[in-house]
Amino acid sequence: MATINTNPQAVDEVLSRAVNEVIDQDSLRSKLLSGKQLRIKLGIDPTGPQLHIGRSIPLLKLRDFADLGHQVVLIVGDFTGQIGDTSDKDAERPMLTEEQVHKNSAGYMEQLGLILDLSKTEVVHNSDWLASLTFREIAGLADAFSVHEFTERDVIKRRIDAGKRVNMRELLYPIMQGYDSIAIKADVEIGGTDQRFNMLAGRILTKQAGMPAQDIVMTELVSGSDGSKMSTSRGNTVLLTAEPNEMFGAIMSVRDELIIPYFTYMTRVPMTDVLAYTKQLETGTNPRDVKLLLAKALVGMYHDAAAATAAEEHFVSVFSQGEQPLEMLKVKVKAEPTELSAILVEIKAAASKSAAKRLIEQGAVRIDGAALTEPDALITPHDGMVVNVGKRTWRRLII
Repeated sequence: MATINTNPQAVDEVLSRAVNEVIDQDSLRSKLLSGKQLRIKLGIDPTGPQLHIGRSIPLLKLRDFADLGHQVVLIVGDFTGQIGDTSDKDAERPMLTEEQVHKNSAGYMEQLGLILDLSKTEVVHNSDWLASLTFREIAGLADAFSVHEFTERDVIKRRIDAGKRVNMRELLYPIMQGYDSIAIKADVEIGGTDQRFNMLAGRILTKQAGMPAQDIVMTELVSGSDGSKMSTSRGNTVLLTAEPNEMFGAIMSVRDELIIPYFTYMTRVPMTDVLAYTKQLETGTNPRDVKLLLAKALVGMYHDAAAATAAEEHFVSVFSQGEQPLEMLKVKVKAEPTELSAILVEIKAAASKSAAKRLIEQGAVRIDGAALTEPDALITPHDGMVVNVGKRTWRRLII
């Protein structure tokens, strides 16, 4: 049995840092101070192959609970990922095939291991229990909810009011996520504020099953580098696996008002330091100086201190002085005509084809120094070709 940290200050920081709401605050705090080991649940659907720093917020919170000595349970939603959660979507999400979900999750453990100690993490897949549920069992679970409760959710109500389709499959998702809590005997569920309805479903269903109603810790959501919703398709986020120089440059491009939220939500720099940085910004310190500290902290988290220092030196010498880097990531490609937007995705200079098209149309893409603005332009790579996206992304193509 792990030793449980019941220090009130440590418990209160876990319940406050990057946390938007706790249900039930008094109940959960009392349990954490009791010394009893709790089972803490977080589910992640593999709807894409790569995780970005926005996803790190609930993962870091899961790690916080592990550091207190509690048993953390990570649910890989290989079944729910096929069904699709539309909690944060303005349109219905298409179903994924089992093959697509498995392909997406292939590299998840390596990425999750950048944040979690997997040797202390119970990793499960919800297809193990959801795939075998009968219609009778599903009907029994569904009996706990009304259609009115589902349609009154903000995101669903907006779609209905706008005349957009809401399919019956979407009603099943909260039930499945809630059943996950029964299957793994969750005491606590972690998730972003967009998951509120789904996590409350788990609270209802655990109680219906004769278990103590799970408590809920809702983590904050954070905007992407451009100030809009963080999304891989928008190209405004940073992948956990980004190269040190690319990650550093991406963080340096975020808006100044995001510096403190990023420090608070996505790092574990001591809050005393974060409060000091807040005061510095309020009293006139150049935001760039504090942002350098943020970028260095994040690169150090996902690489190491030496890589963070080297990335800082690279940023100052290249981007501050406008030089082309002497060293850049080399990527092997084929010397055959390919759409420019597809090339950017292939060499990982853009997260998706839609993000690539947006960057090209904005004039952010250069090849061998020449700006290109046609996403569908056919480009035949040559050995040594330099592709530059914005101020921070450079690739040298190798044939």
